[in-house]
Amino acid sequence: MFKQLSPAEARTTQMYLRYLDKLRQISRVNRKNPTPAEKIFWDLVIGKDKLKYRFLRQKPIGRCVLDFYCSSLLLDIEIDGDSHDFKKGWDEARDEYLEIRGIKTIRYKNNEVLNNTDKVIADLSEKIKERENKLSITPSFSKRGQGEI
Repeated sequence: MFKQLSPAEARTTQMYLRYLDKLRQISRVNRKNPTPAEKIFWDLVIGKDKLKYRFLRQKPIGRCVLDFYCSSLLLDIEIDGDSHDFKKGWDEARDEYLEIRGIKTIRYKNNEVLNNTDKVIADLSEKIKERENKLSITPSFSKRGQGEI
């Protein structure tokens, strides 16, 4: 869906989205240096297709870098640190930018992930079911991650 909304100059000859070089560099650095909450979230919640869907870490989309992105669900999961308390306007504009492109954003605070992982897992599982229903998706099981949380 996102590919069709993007202008031709934003796509490669194979129709993949073209990345901004600066965002590619930022993404690589962020993947190598995750925050403690991002590391726990990846290891315990969504890494290795634990939720029946493949998520990518630090995925450049347009002019944004998404913490965790699932292309099947058009879903962005953001793990927000304290600095986001002062960026509410920016976060809202970013979420709207992604929503226009069909991407839903779910946000969790660092302390939720670090201190209440079970609640985050339950909430995320529910939101994924809602997203499946909205997009009329039947989850497909990958070879690597056939179990549920």
